[in-house]
This record gives sequence, C-alpha cells and structure tokens, in this order.
Amino acid sequence: MRSPHPWGRWPAGQRGARRNTTLKRTETTMDTIGFIGLGIMGAPMAGHLLDAGYTVVASHHRSKPPADLVARGLKTVSGHHAVARAADIIITMVPDTPEVADVLFGDNGVASGLTAGKLVIDMSSISPIETKVFARRINDLGCDYLDAPVSGGEVGAKAASLTIMVGGEEKAFERARPVFEKMGKNITLVGPNGVGQTTKVANQIVVALTIEAVAEALVFASKAGADPAKVRQALMGGLAASHILEVHGERMIKRSFAPGFRIELHQKDLNLALEGAKALGVALPNTSTTQQLFNSCAANGGAKEDHSALVRALERMAGHGLGE
Repeated sequence: MRSPHPWGRWPAGQRGARRNTTLKRTETTMDTIGFIGLGIMGAPMAGHLLDAGYTVVASHHRSKPPADLVARGLKTVSGHHAVARAADIIITMVPDTPEVADVLFGDNGVASGLTAGKLVIDMSSISPIETKVFARRINDLGCDYLDAPVSGGEVGAKAASLTIMVGGEEKAFERARPVFEKMGKNITLVGPNGVGQTTKVANQIVVALTIEAVAEALVFASKAGADPAKVRQALMGGLAASHILEVHGERMIKRSFAPGFRIELHQKDLNLALEGAKALGVALPNTSTTQQLFNSCAANGGAKEDHSALVRALERMAGHGLGE
C-alpha cells in the first residue's frame, strides 16, 4: 500500500501487508553482501563486514575497489547487475538520488540482476520521496528494500559507530540487523520506506545548525579578544557541550578542514530539507540561513572542504579569523 503522504506518514491501521518473499535461512548462514560505493565512508563500512567474516562483492564503479579491501578478501565482478546476482543483500552507498537511481535501474543496474528473495539496502542520503518510488520498484521484483542512511561521518564509519536510521518492513530490518551491527551502534527502525531518509534529513538540519552555532560563538569570542581554544574548553563543561563542539569546534580552531563530510554533500541534504519543507508547508528559517552560509563557502572554493569549514563564511563576514 502506498503511503498517502510523500514523506512517508501512515494513518493508524493502514500499513498494508505485502506478500513476504524473503527466503528462509538457518541461523548459521551468513549472507553474501554486495557493496556499491566504496568511498570515504563506504570503504571502511565494507571493511568491517569483511572483518566480521562476510563474503563481500563489489564492482568497478567509477574507480577500482580499494587495494586494501581486495587484500582483505573483497571479491570484484564486472557491473552492478553482477553484484546483484552474486549477493543475497546488496548495499548502495553513493552521493545523491540520481546516482542511486542509476546504480539500481540504469543499464546493467542492480535491478537487472535481482532474483526474488534478495534484499536491497540503500545507505546513501537521498530524497525520501524518490526512495518510496525505488522501494516499490524493487518490491515489484519480489525483493525487499530498506532505506538506511547513516550519521557519524568518516570517524563513525571507521569506528563502526554509525547511527543508522532505517525505513522499511520489520522482517527485512531483522534480516539486516546483524549486518548493520557490524557498521553502527545506534540502529533504529523508524517506520516504512522513506521514513529513514526523512529522519536523516532531520539529522542534517540539527547538525548544520549546530555547526553554525559553534562557528558563530567561536568567531564572536575570538573577535572579543578571548582565546577560542580556551572558550571551547570551558563550554565543553557546561550545557553547551556537544559532540559537534568537541569535534568540529576543534577543527575550526586547528584549521583542519580535510573532508570527513563535504560541504557540497551537506548542501545537497539541506536542499532536500528545504524542498520537503516547501511541500509540507513548513518554515525552516535557520536551515535556509545556514544553507546560504554553505553556499558562500562553496562560492569561495570550499565545496569539497569539511562542513566545519562553514566557519570561514562567518569569518569573512566578521573580517576576523579565529586566533587573529
């Protein structure tokens, strides 16, 4: 049954049952995992699955799979359809909605290699509305679909401590849980397909606005003559303490903007938020302002810097850099 709302809300009692085609397997059987998108976050995520004993299969997508993963047992095939044929569970981890559509439904895409009973998990951060369309198309092939975007950045991917926000059916979620547990810590089935992506958009609003608040506070304190490093240290002991103040505040002070999560990707996520807000009739004034600051950074050559480099936009406006 289709949700009557484009962002995935279901009226009480109307979560329609679909014929379950998931194959029964024994407790000791480990699914073979297909992994498409071995980038900054995807590579360490796939590495954790290899370390846990899973057979992991990848294709040559834009570039060769990382040599260290191949050395650890990663198997490679030619084409996304071949990944789908070889795997029981197929994970996609690519930058944006068009890339997911191409990987799944393009020429020699995942869909062309699926057989009934397989599970497709998209761990990218993409449109909740398009996610529901993708899920229906995969379901029509007799397969299950989960949208399972993550939060935690490169640090969380490497530490296997990602937060994983899942949309889909409970049986598919339970099948995927052992796989998720090798990559993350806070794993939640939030609702039907699309709701995982909606949750990720909400997460990105909180992260962006908190980065902006930390940057604003440190620029203010620094221009007033205070040492921003000591200000950050003091704030970490009070109500203003947060993981973003701890990690990204330090990045701002040390000028460490090598990307854990790129500004251009956060721009993409806030675009999803603002597009959704327009469709829902919701005002997101501070999200809009923060997006303009990201836009300023991108216009000044910073699109590929870490999102903590948002501080540069505020420094330009203040005519003052941290520590000056």
